[in-house]
Amino acid sequence: QRRHRKVNARTTVEEVLDMECFHDFRQFLFPGTLGKADLKKTLSEIAPLFPYHKHVNTEVTLEVLQFMRERAESGERIFYDIYSEEEKNNDPTKRPTGMFFFRGIPCAPFAVVCPGGSFAYLASLHESLPHAVRLSRRGFNAFALCYRTDSAEAACEDLAAAITFVFDHAFELGIDTECYSLWGSSVGAHIAAYLTSYGPQAFGGKKLPRAGTLVMQYTGHTNHTRQEPPTYVCVGENDGMCDWQVMKKRCDALAACGIDTEFHKYPHLGHGFGLGIGTEAEGWIESAIAFWKRHLPARARRVLKRLEMRAAGA
Repeated sequence: QRRHRKVNARTTVEEVLDMECFHDFRQFLFPGTLGKADLKKTLSEIAPLFPYHKHVNTEVTLEVLQFMRERAESGERIFYDIYSEEEKNNDPTKRPTGMFFFRGIPCAPFAVVCPGGSFAYLASLHESLPHAVRLSRRGFNAFALCYRTDSAEAACEDLAAAITFVFDHAFELGIDTECYSLWGSSVGAHIAAYLTSYGPQAFGGKKLPRAGTLVMQYTGHTNHTRQEPPTYVCVGENDGMCDWQVMKKRCDALAACGIDTEFHKYPHLGHGFGLGIGTEAEGWIESAIAFWKRHLPARARRVLKRLEMRAAGA
């Protein structure tokens, strides 16, 4: 099979979408409805496609697309439907859904990452796919959800369906379902938080365990119960869409219930910083991973230790 040359900053959106390895899921790579001018943009020029986000990093974009392309061209399946064909026929609004899957170590725990976009678009290439790539490289099995942007209720139903799918196919995917984590940014964090609070069954999924850890980026979510999982939060102090004090107040309420929390605030950052590469938030994802690992059962930590040992011996 002919390999495409490596994507670079001058590769256009249209060239990426034309790559055969992305054919089955190319509609989920870039946000919104793309016009002719958008298709001609190079990967160094796509920041305007994310109007509610900042710090869209070209190097991160290249890293994600190259990672996905290499896995897809090697024959690995990296995109899964979360609904059956019958379900999509019965409700056509469920067609533009699915999730990317980046394998980690066999039998390692899994995470589902939900991007934001204010229900106007999905910022997957900025704040779910990059997170999933980093999680996979750290040994975790990582999913990036593509949900409906019609409403919060529909999005929560999609996340419930995604979690149900993972549990139903855990054996064939080589995944440990114990102490899984949900991650979300902006609107995606609202969705993840509702599922950790009430579980998949409350939104049409199966009766399954709730997530063992929640990771939230810059969101104004206030709802909570007295039985929330350990929760990690990061937000910019200059976020004009999400008041950091709202997130801090929720963390304090959880802590008062004896729930482990970790709160990070960055004085000079606004909304939608993603991985925060090149900003004061850079490295936050490593601390979030460490937070999750602290709450994993010993068996899961031993599984992940294999990757660390291999890396040390390399």
